[in-house]
Amino acid sequence: MGSIEKLHRGVEVNLAQLEEDIGTTVPPAKPLASTTLASTPLASPTLPDYVEPQNGVPRVGALSAEAVVRDYEAAAKEIEAMGAELIDAAKKCEAMTAEVHNAIAYMRDTAKAYREEAKKIFKRIEDCALFTENVRKTCEEVKRKMVEGTTY
Repeated sequence: MGSIEKLHRGVEVNLAQLEEDIGTTVPPAKPLASTTLASTPLASPTLPDYVEPQNGVPRVGALSAEAVVRDYEAAAKEIEAMGAELIDAAKKCEAMTAEVHNAIAYMRDTAKAYREEAKKIFKRIEDCALFTENVRKTCEEVKRKMVEGTTY
């Protein structure tokens, strides 16, 4: 079993296991002479077109630069995706606005039809009231003439 040590806060760490895990996940370091890139830059096919690696950059710097540019590129793609979502939302808003305009036009037409119907009913009621008033006057006149005994 590997050596186990207590760290600052009382956490036990198996150093041998930790060293073995690191050894399997991290490739062994190259000698110092090969840590700078020679004539061919570290050209990764996944790098965006807007960056071009330089010659002679130390490997750690090149890897860091690639990692950073990939993170920025991923963020840029997310921003573009949000823009596409915003465009979709705007299109939905435009469609909804068109529907609202259609609904408003329908409501105006309905209100206009109600007013026209109210006008017709108003006229009919007034016509009926005038007709009834004329009938009442005629009846009173006929009655008065019958009481007076006059004939036509």
